[in-house]
Amino acid sequence: MVTHNVTGQFNVKLNPIEGYAKGIDGVNLGRMSIDKTFTGDLDATSTGEMLSAMTTTQGSAGYVAIEQVVGSLVGKQGSFVLQHFGTMDKGQDSLILNVVPDSGSNELAGLSGKMVIRIESGIHFYDFEFQL
Repeated sequence: MVTHNVTGQFNVKLNPIEGYAKGIDGVNLGRMSIDKTFTGDLDATSTGEMLSAMTTTQGSAGYVAIEQVVGSLVGKQGSFVLQHFGTMDKGQDSLILNVVPDSGSNELAGLSGKMVIRIESGIHFYDFEFQL
């Protein structure tokens, strides 16, 4: 299977939404909606939800998220789901974004891969390594 690498930009809008758990002992548990627009070889939009935990230590937090991406990837139409797992340990961040297995539809059926998010001068970039 051939591995492809594409890079582009995206805009993201996060909005707080009502969550079930609130957190105690200084931990703030939050829930947010995710709306993204991707440009480049990934020409798509996504919607999803994020759950986060902010600790009392500056720069230490964690989040998980699921978003469904709909549009075209290198000209192929369909959708797929990205799963996020992120942690920050006193400002040092670790982020894993994987395509959920078997979530690809239409021309993106069978898609697998991982994405890296970069923020440079306030602009969000994605680096997407995938197999199709």
